[in-house]
Amino acid sequence: MNENDVDFLVDAAGQRHRPWDGPARIVSLVPSLTELVCELGLADQLVGRTGFCIHPRATLKTIPKVGGTKDVNLARLRELAPTHVIVNIDENRKDCVDEIARFVPNVIVTHPCQPADNLPLYRLFGGVFGCKDKAEWLVGELTEAIAVAQAAGRELPREKVLYLIWREPWMTVASDTYISASLALVGWDSWPALGDGVRYPAFEWGAQWLEAVDRVFLSSEPYRFRDVHVTEVAGLAGRPARLIDGEMTSWYGSRAAAGLRYLAALRRELAD
Repeated sequence: MNENDVDFLVDAAGQRHRPWDGPARIVSLVPSLTELVCELGLADQLVGRTGFCIHPRATLKTIPKVGGTKDVNLARLRELAPTHVIVNIDENRKDCVDEIARFVPNVIVTHPCQPADNLPLYRLFGGVFGCKDKAEWLVGELTEAIAVAQAAGRELPREKVLYLIWREPWMTVASDTYISASLALVGWDSWPALGDGVRYPAFEWGAQWLEAVDRVFLSSEPYRFRDVHVTEVAGLAGRPARLIDGEMTSWYGSRAAAGLRYLAALRRELAD
């Protein structure tokens, strides 16, 4: 194992992981990374997932569920005897992850905060699970998509956007989220630019900062906004409003490149 390989095999918690010798038994507790596992050609080594892991649908139909991202069924997880469990700092509770580490030999901790963070993540998985060629292909795809997104951001005037994730209470995303980082690449700055540590704050429509907002997006997840809500929000905000695909803005992993291309195309469409 050369020096570069060692760099690639360090996870978000600073833990070092060695390449696994032989087939692994993988349980993923992160929906977007379950999709990445399958994209890397590791579906036959995936032995467990959460109920929120839904892509790719056909592949996951026969993969056992171990509860949700926040309420993992530890007894069921233990029965599956995984060699590796994939977790995420935002998605999974630390006390639960600590308990899993007591009986699972390899817990891979992830924490992508911006699209570029997927690049070392691909290489981490590629190095651990012996699929470096596929991982490098994903690196190339995402590198190109980042360039496409950045070009849109450079060529068009920046706009402040309100990105809605929930209704009653109305909730948005802070600037330190993966969603905001993705939007920022194409020139959309999520607003308000909060710095109080609340990543998904609630707000009132009478807030003064709303005057600076140029447009409003209604995400398809976690609250499933529909067409009927667009008129409501446009009236409340007094700004242009439209639906946006939440999976394309918030799912890291193998969907990141497609997500950035989607956002770049949408940015140019609305500018025109």
